[in-house]
Parts: sequence; C-alpha cells; structure tokens
Amino acid sequence: MKILDLPYIPELDTMNADEISSVLDSRGARGRIAELNWPQFPYAPLATFSIAHSGTAIYIDFFTRCNYLRAENDKDLGPVADDSCVEFFVSPTCDNHYWNFEINCIGTLNASHRSERHNPTRLTADELRQVRRAPSCGRRPFREMEGMFAWNLITAIPLSLIGVSYTPGQPVAMNANFYKCAGKTSAPHYLSWSPIHTDKPDFHRPDSFGRIVLQ
Repeated sequence: MKILDLPYIPELDTMNADEISSVLDSRGARGRIAELNWPQFPYAPLATFSIAHSGTAIYIDFFTRCNYLRAENDKDLGPVADDSCVEFFVSPTCDNHYWNFEINCIGTLNASHRSERHNPTRLTADELRQVRRAPSCGRRPFREMEGMFAWNLITAIPLSLIGVSYTPGQPVAMNANFYKCAGKTSAPHYLSWSPIHTDKPDFHRPDSFGRIVLQ
C-alpha cells in the first residue's frame, strides 16, 4: 500500500491561492499520478500533486501538462470526468465508505458520499460551496483545444465535511487515491496514484486506495 504523510501547516487557512501554491510546493508532500492501469488507454499526461493539511482542511495543488484541454461542464454535480479533470477519493473510516471529489480544470465540482459506486449521496449546494477551488484556467467553459497546456488546480476540502476531527500531535490515517482523467477528449486517459487492478477503468475501488496520514 502506498503511504503519504501530510504535513501540518495551520497557516494555510489564512493564505490566498498563490501563497498556498508556494507553501505546498516548498513544504507539502508530493505525489505523481502515473499508474497506467489500463493499456487500452495508453495516453499518460504528466500529472502531479502537492498536499498538506491545516488541521481544518486538506489542501491539494494538482498540476497537469497535457495535449488536449476540455472544460464543457460549468455546473457543479455535472459529468466533469468527461473534461480535463483531477480527482481525490478518500475513506476516513478506511472501509467501503468513501467520498469522491472530481474537479475539472475550470473548478467545476462533482462530489458524493458513497458506500458503493452506485447510489451516491450527492453533496448539497451548501456543502459544495465549502470546497474551495482555484483553477488556473479560469471559470468559463470551453470546447476541446489541442496544443501543449500546463494547468494547476488548488482545492481545500474541509475535514468537517468528511466527518474528520484533528488534534495537533495526534496523527489521523485515512485511505485515499488521486486520479487524472479526461473521458471525452481526443486522448481519453485514466491515471491513478495508487494502482488499480481491474479490466476496465474504475476509480470507485476503495480496495485499491493507498493511505494518507495527517501528521
């Protein structure tokens, strides 16, 4: 099982997006979303992330370099995985109950609480607003573009939203995975941080999650 220790940086809660990005780059834990689990989808754009927590939220700065960029979905709870998308799935209880946070490159969020892939409990409008998102691509939707693109997306997910409380000095372990996908681009791809062993793309596999530890 992959394991990633998340440093405790409480001052993240008072920073703007540029400051958060700089601090995560210098002091956060780092990971690569590079597992090519399904050879029928061979395209593998560069995808990395840096991550830490403040005691009240998990902060992630995703970075991607790719040849196709798409962002047609601009309404939360839409099919953002069709677009250029990054995702964070987390199980605070380390079992089959997990939360999925899927965010396209313009910050549109699809998020749910699940005990299986089907029958999700979608986040309410108020809960969606609690998830901070800062996309480098702006907020306006656009059709697919071809070229060389580098983009990042910062998100802050409140621990209270996923039912977690943190006391400094008492580490909290959770299971999680990180993904990069773009299902309806000219080069569809489905990459993960922790490997997944299925015949077809399926990110909803808590049995394949790695572990993150809030230090």
